Amino acid sequence: MKLGFMKNILFITLTLFLFNCSLNKVVHHHGIHNLDKKQSKLKINYTNKNDIFNLIGPPSTKSSFDNDVLIYLERKTSSSKLSKLGKRKLLVNNVLVLEIDTKGMLVSKEFFNKEDMKKIQFDEEITQTNYSKKSFVYNFLYSLRQKIDDPLGKKRIKNSNPF
Repeated sequence: MKLGFMKNILFITLTLFLFNCSLNKVVHHHGIHNLDKKQSKLKINYTNKNDIFNLIGPPSTKSSFDNDVLIYLERKTSSSKLSKLGKRKLLVNNVLVLEIDTKGMLVSKEFFNKEDMKKIQFDEEITQTNYSKKSFVYNFLYSLRQKIDDPLGKKRIKNSNPF
């Protein structure tokens, strides 16, 4: 009788544990919370860099060319149902690109959400890189190392003579 009772308690506990895990939705958040609401408060040619930092905080990525470009990210994913083996589902994917001039004023603002990201066209061409091991800098440093190791050139003469 005790063995059957223990099996029932174990079964009920295990069932409650599995239902509790599968019913609770876990949302993973990365970046700035509520970026879409915060970006609506920014006004072009009115908001300055300090206002942006006070409202949104430091940027996720920063770029400097002629003007400063601040990029803010927000991404929310959720663990999907138990039947999909924990595969994550993308809920929110927002990107805010702000351009600030040299005086610190907001010049342009672009906001992209998940649907906008699907419409962006990317170039299909691949940039070729030239990683030549025998570049000018490599040859220069190699010859400099040889001169430091053997200032009189005796090792080079000794190594080139096989006898």
